Amino acid sequence: MPAKPEPRAAESEATRLLRELEAAEAYEQQLRQTIVAVRDQLAAGHTERALSMLNEALNYIDSATDVVVPHKGP
Repeated sequence: MPAKPEPRAAESEATRLLRELEAAEAYEQQLRQTIVAVRDQLAAGHTERALSMLNEALNYIDSATDVVVPHKGP
């Protein structure tokens, strides 16, 4: 039977997972806000601005890969 993880290790893992979840939720919220803003721009007939905002969103997604896929640094 596998040994139980030490309470401190389990707490540390829970804390890390909670931080990751909070970061993912903030990431999702930012993208949802962008979608709403782009939709508003399109509805107002501002296609150039909407395209620019979508480009900014793609840059944001590309730069936030550690939120989507955890990255361990050197």
